[in-house]
Amino acid sequence: MHTNTTPDNVTHVSGKEYLFFSGFSYLGLHAHPHYKEALRNGIDLYGTVFVSSRIANLRLDLYEELDDTLAEMLRQEAAASFSSGYLASQGAVQYAATKGELCYSPTTHPSLRLGKAILPELSWSAWTSQTIEKVNAWPDNTFVIVTDSVNPLTSTVNDFNWLSEINKEVMVVIDDSHGFGVLSADGGGIVHSLPQHPPLRYLLTASLAKAFSIQGGVVSGRLEDIIALKKTPAFTAGTSLMPASAWAFLQSKALFRQQRKTMQHRIGEFLAFTQGMHQLHNPFQLPIFVLNAGIEKELERKGTIISSFGYPNPDSPPINRIIITALHQTPQLETLYQQLKQAFKTA
Repeated sequence: MHTNTTPDNVTHVSGKEYLFFSGFSYLGLHAHPHYKEALRNGIDLYGTVFVSSRIANLRLDLYEELDDTLAEMLRQEAAASFSSGYLASQGAVQYAATKGELCYSPTTHPSLRLGKAILPELSWSAWTSQTIEKVNAWPDNTFVIVTDSVNPLTSTVNDFNWLSEINKEVMVVIDDSHGFGVLSADGGGIVHSLPQHPPLRYLLTASLAKAFSIQGGVVSGRLEDIIALKKTPAFTAGTSLMPASAWAFLQSKALFRQQRKTMQHRIGEFLAFTQGMHQLHNPFQLPIFVLNAGIEKELERKGTIISSFGYPNPDSPPINRIIITALHQTPQLETLYQQLKQAFKTA
């Protein structure tokens, strides 16, 4: 299906309007009038691009303010912003690879994989047990644990309590793209669930698109790691994210809080509507409801588009999910609920 407009809570295809429960933009900021106004103001102030490198002799103070704000939000000593979440993740893992052997989790996002990385075919619990034993058993080896905070394909928040059993210094790289802006009361992401255990050295990376509707990314961690990261080609050779986006982000902290509350309220409403529907899976109250039934075509016929495509590769089996954002309204949630009831009866 193709459209000529960017969806919000609806989209249009070939002249027909559909309810839209796909994509991301969890806080609904890409369609929020105040956020768009902030972006327009940013363009008036800074134009569409800063015409110099982040390491050039003339630099933009705005990016330093953005990095400091992101570090504060992520509860880390320092941060580096990038022009995309993918570039941020690649910058993080390329730097981390200089610190030790990479130990990938079974669910590691493709953006964190170097070369032809092979992921272990293990359950999360089996992999964590194996990793604890491996790291602790080799005193002369250094390791880097590489994983993600939220698995958006299964609507799961990964448990990191096991890291407390690590007894030697190890770097832990975590992609928090689907957690930052969503998890915890302040939107700080997975950091609130991470053990503060002395041997652990975190390097957190995230896309700014998923929750904050900005084409950009961030890596945060210890000051010495971020200083070193900012000397690598991934940072020095990359174009900065659009300065107008940085400006809009910095002006919108109160809006983030407001939209997060709205998103959480909508998720709660849909959980209440669908209570008892065993075909839906969302144990962590994320904006992602995994649909364990192949009814996406039936919903499409009823006027609703959900997320249904092969991932991480186009020829992978399709994964069906319902995405709830701050843009959705109660009547739309109720309509989807009624459509699901009817579709499940005929499935």
